[in-house]
Amino acid sequence: MSQHDMNLANADGATFRADANNALQAIAECNSGGSAPSTTFAYQWWADTGNNLLKQRNAANSGWITILTLSTGAVANSVIGKHTLWIPAAAMRPTDSNGCASITDVETTSGRPDLHVLDFDTGADEHAQFGVCFPKSWNISTVTFQVWWCSTATDTDGVAWGLQGVGVADNQTADIAYGTAVVVTDDAQSAAEEVYVTAESTAVTIAQTPADDDMTFFRVFRDVSDANDDMTEDARLLGLKLFYTIDAGEDT
Repeated sequence: MSQHDMNLANADGATFRADANNALQAIAECNSGGSAPSTTFAYQWWADTGNNLLKQRNAANSGWITILTLSTGAVANSVIGKHTLWIPAAAMRPTDSNGCASITDVETTSGRPDLHVLDFDTGADEHAQFGVCFPKSWNISTVTFQVWWCSTATDTDGVAWGLQGVGVADNQTADIAYGTAVVVTDDAQSAAEEVYVTAESTAVTIAQTPADDDMTFFRVFRDVSDANDDMTEDARLLGLKLFYTIDAGEDT
């Protein structure tokens, strides 16, 4: 570990050479140390060995920006963390058993957006299915979701949307049960073509033991037995956002 103030003071030849070598070593080792260099410069590198992070000084020389993890090379900031995957209703299919209606095109007004929806009845739970192959950078943990939907009538009734998932590995049967469902609720607020957005759900645990290269099956459904689901007409699913976390900067 080596740090230097980058100030080469006047000295005799041997002393000056030793001081210059120390400065060069600090540059070569990215000013490595458990605490920040005492003298800082804009765009300066610091290998923060105390926190296992590579950092760079900002342009104003007023703070440090975390770049990556030293031991793994995992990239920090905007790459690592929570990401979003949009699944439109058109990318889903009704399940063979207890499925919702097939995809329907609903025209609002000519020349304006059409709605591509899956209709879910009020009488019993109905389901649709979709699949995702997550990137290897996924942290192989829980996911959350948020639903976009609309009603078929003008009212203020409520609806409940559920999601459950299961991971299927190479050379493994897909004839396995989904994990525990998580439900989010929402209420209509106005006209039939008004778009509604639920809150983000709590964590959805994917059944089996998820791993790289799994095919992850998800089943979304209307939970008509939920106390909030008092809508007496079809609920229309427009799509959902799937939130997942990555912990690596690339898929290797």
